[in-house]
Order: sequence, then structure tokens, then C-alpha cells
Amino acid sequence: MSVRDDLAERVGVDLEAVDPLRVALYATLVGLVAFYLSPLESGLMTALKTEAEFATSPPFVPPTVEGFTLEPFGVALDTLSSAILNSIMLAVPATVLSALFGSFAAYGLTNFEWRGQLGVVALFIAGIFIPYQAVLIPLSRLWAIVDTQSLLAPVLDITVFSAQVPVLGTVELATHPHYASIINLIITHTAYGIPITTLLFRGYYKKLSTEMLEAARLDGAGAFTVYRRIVLPLSMPMFAVTLIYQFTQVWNDLLFALIIIPSGSGPAAVATIALNELTGGIIQTFNTQMAGAFVAALPTLLVYVLFGDKFAKGVAGNT
Repeated sequence: MSVRDDLAERVGVDLEAVDPLRVALYATLVGLVAFYLSPLESGLMTALKTEAEFATSPPFVPPTVEGFTLEPFGVALDTLSSAILNSIMLAVPATVLSALFGSFAAYGLTNFEWRGQLGVVALFIAGIFIPYQAVLIPLSRLWAIVDTQSLLAPVLDITVFSAQVPVLGTVELATHPHYASIINLIITHTAYGIPITTLLFRGYYKKLSTEMLEAARLDGAGAFTVYRRIVLPLSMPMFAVTLIYQFTQVWNDLLFALIIIPSGSGPAAVATIALNELTGGIIQTFNTQMAGAFVAALPTLLVYVLFGDKFAKGVAGNT
């Protein structure tokens, strides 16, 4: 018996039936996955090392027992805690509002016939392709003219208090001159997200059964009743798609935050600004920076984990 036959008998595989092209394909795919994940692996290994260990070993090498530490994650969490809370206060309402307004607009664009409808759709499409850089100066001028702080001061008269937040620990919330910047960011991201959410919902609603909607209208249901009783429950998969997409876009935004938040790393700083501040300074603590990157990315990762299955259903239903 040859070595080849002996190996085939031991592993229980017919080597004659193995396709070399398939083996090469899988080997290439595994190599691409390893190449794609190598930056994450290097970042995680760096975050788990002491500064001395990082200085004496390559970034991708796991730390030794003596060089292992979780202190960078503690430092990063202490530094980013208030900024992460600000990002949550920004991302959640901006995401929900842009998805709701996009759903309303798409419902009106797909279930009713009115003059100028195609022109409005063209404007929504054009809104998607407006780059952030093109609106920075008008945006900064707009929020310089509109004094949100004075307009909403009677409504948002919040006194200072401390809140015990899980994971983040004790977080102090207070009325300060910069809380209006969070509201300005919410309005900006909501407006900027409406075009893409509208087109996503429009493609989804065009595939809904027109007979079902027409039957509801014949039974006396008004436009809002049809939306609330039929269209909205059927929209949950697409809401998952738009919520995940918008939450990721808003959470990871740095450009609008730098323009709208005047104090930079002040009390209204969001997670991306605070993370950017970790990279500044004369002394670079790379382990803390990598730990901060993982801490700042954790909310978006949790959103994908919790709603990933609904995201897949929504994408599949819109193709």
C-alpha cells in the first residue's frame, strides 16, 4: 500500500475525488480572511500589552504572561465614558428619526399618485450623492445663526445630577452651554439620512401587495390607518436595515462633529472626537489607543449582533 493510499484510509477521504481547484479556492479564501482580520488581531494584541511589552515585540505577537494587562481598556473606558454617552444620545434619536421620516416619505411616494412625484424622487436621489465636504461651510453658518441653546432652554432646563450607568459607571449629566450641539448634530444627521432611508423604504414598499392595500382602503381605512396597521408591521425587516446602517454612519461620524461641536473635546464631545484626542500628545500610548478603538466600536458591534438576522431578512426582501 502506498503512502497516499494509507493516508486516504486513515482520514477516510478519497483523495482521487478531491478537486485541486476547490482546495486552491478554499486556501485562497482562508488567506484573504486572515489578511483582512490581521489589523484587528494586531490591534487587539497591542491593547493587551504593557508599553514595555509593545516596545519589544511586534504588534501581531500575543503578549507574554508578564506583558499581559487590561489596564489600557480601563484607561480608555474612563476617558471615553462621557463621550460614549453623548454618542448614544446622538445616534439613537438621529437613527430612529431618519428611519421614520424615510418610511413616511417612501409611503407617500409609492402608494399615491401626485404631480411632481418623479421630481421629488430625483431630489432624494441627488441628496444621497451630496458629499459632506460640500455642506460644511453652509452647515457651520446655519448653526452659528440658529441659537439652539436659547430656543430650547425653557424646554430643556435640566438640573445637574449623577446617573449610575452599567459598564460606564457614574456619569454626570448637566445643563451646559454645549448640550445644544448634540441637538444640532441630531437634526443634521436626521436630515442627511432621510434620502438614503427613503429610497431603501421605497424599493421595499414597491414590492408590497397592492391588492392588500387596496382591500384595506375599500374597507374604509384611511391612509394613516393603512400605514399603521399594514405597512408599518410589514416594514420591520427594512427598519432593521436602515437602523443598522444609520446607526453605524452616525456613530462613526467625525467630520460633522468637528464642525458643529465648537469646543472640540469639551463636555459635548462624542466618541469619535474623544477617540481622536487619545492619539494626540507628545507621548503615544498605542495600547491605550487600540483599546479605545475597540471600546468605541463595541456599540456598533452589539447592534449588528442583536439585529443581524433582521438585517439579512431586510436585505433579502429588498433584492
